[in-house]
Amino acid sequence: MIKDLISGPGSSYSKWQLFLLVTLRVVIGWHFLYEGLAKLANPDWSSVGFLLDSKGMFSGFFFSLTTNPDVKPSDLDGKTIRLGLIGFGIRGNHLAKAAGFLHPNHVIDLEQAAKQNSVDKRYQDFIEQENPNIILNGICDIFDVYAEKARETAANIKKIGNGEKLGELPRRYRNYRELLDADDIDAVIIATPDHWHAKMTIDAANAGKHVYCEKPLTKTVKETFEVVEAVKNNNIVFQLGHQGRQTESYFKAQEVIRKNVLGKITLIEVTTNRNDPNGAWQYPIRPDAGQDTIDWEQFIGPAPWHEFSLERFFRWRCWWDYSTGLSGDLLTHEYDAMNQILGLGIPHSAVSSGGIYYYKDGRNVPDVLHTVYEYPDRDLSLVYSATLASNRSRGMVIMGHDAAMEVSNTLTIMVDTGSTRYKDKLESKIFDPSLPVYSYTPGRKNVDAVTSATEQYFAGRGLLYTYKGGKRVDTTHLHIREWLECIRKGCQPSCNIEQAFEEAITAHMGTIAYRENRKVLWDTDKKRII
Repeated sequence: MIKDLISGPGSSYSKWQLFLLVTLRVVIGWHFLYEGLAKLANPDWSSVGFLLDSKGMFSGFFFSLTTNPDVKPSDLDGKTIRLGLIGFGIRGNHLAKAAGFLHPNHVIDLEQAAKQNSVDKRYQDFIEQENPNIILNGICDIFDVYAEKARETAANIKKIGNGEKLGELPRRYRNYRELLDADDIDAVIIATPDHWHAKMTIDAANAGKHVYCEKPLTKTVKETFEVVEAVKNNNIVFQLGHQGRQTESYFKAQEVIRKNVLGKITLIEVTTNRNDPNGAWQYPIRPDAGQDTIDWEQFIGPAPWHEFSLERFFRWRCWWDYSTGLSGDLLTHEYDAMNQILGLGIPHSAVSSGGIYYYKDGRNVPDVLHTVYEYPDRDLSLVYSATLASNRSRGMVIMGHDAAMEVSNTLTIMVDTGSTRYKDKLESKIFDPSLPVYSYTPGRKNVDAVTSATEQYFAGRGLLYTYKGGKRVDTTHLHIREWLECIRKGCQPSCNIEQAFEEAITAHMGTIAYRENRKVLWDTDKKRII
């Protein structure tokens, strides 16, 4: 009867075989019960990870991954930091939200979106976002409409929608230097076009203000050294806006590298794929913008003079006069992720190619770019490949002799069929090279709602949010919070001026290689690009 229950009538097994089959059924049943209970207790739990971490036949063979610490409350009883915000365009809005300030109209939009789609957690994420104990005392934007919107955003201290009473409106400064001179400003967030980053950071440092600056650090090589000098001489806390430094999967990837799971790494491939006008920097041009509402001369600043142009004002990333192109805008995210995980530093050399192959709209920065960085001292190459006219996802992959790891907001490791280290396990079929040997998806129970192709791109790289203790958290919020805590405690944040210097020089090498159509080298001793 037992035999029939196990395998049906007509089967022929010895008593020993029956014993093994019954035992196997019991073990499998307990395994699935344990897995179900474990997942209820911890969404991050993985049966594959359990096998790899346990003290059975895989003990010491692979690796044991620990969890990055959960989000801990900030020092809310510490000093209230008084911020100034310079620039309130697309990214300035995002940074203000990450700091806890959102315009009443946007609060309503997020609330309505959540009601229409239960998967959309953006409103909940914002409302539950920790208060970092700051006030926005000053706003500077050269577009009148943005400036007034920024003031209303800063005054929305209760995170309420329209119809509710706002707090006191902060002062608007028409020139950023006046904001830096203010006694009631301790630190500034800079979210302007690239060509202003260096000048504003230097002036802020010289004024004794701490700085959070959006990437890239600088537009020119010369500026890079000047910014580093100003930050160090004035002993301010500087953070570059690479919020990927807070992505949970990157911490796991660091540990994989430390434990040498992949074997000798010789190739890293990072990519950018977008295929919509917004992703290609064709941002909307506002109908309420004009020469009477925009301070054009201040926008130009250190850039070559050009007659007033709404297209250049809103779509400034499309021109070298104000932009660092794909290298400064998107390559820097990919490079910084790999620098965080592998500690690459500045490459020995760079070559680049590409062109304007799809967006024939008058821009002079490429929409297709390929850059190869060489690290001969580490026997590896870093390849960046980008197109703004295809959504084909290619991801970030670190390739070792024994295994390859794909890194995004998740983590996947595949054993290589030619592996030396895992040869026996491959031959004995313990490892199937067609399946991941390890995968990590932090805290996700449902598919996350995103509202645009560009948002999908950033979300997939962990640049919109990450998970801490099973809770979804805005990575930019974590990055700003880290900067604020370092100001209070007098310590250095994760993307400090040293990390920013490596990012800037690496990006400039790729840009120079493209624009001058030549191979460029980094002279480590003389600290210069040749």
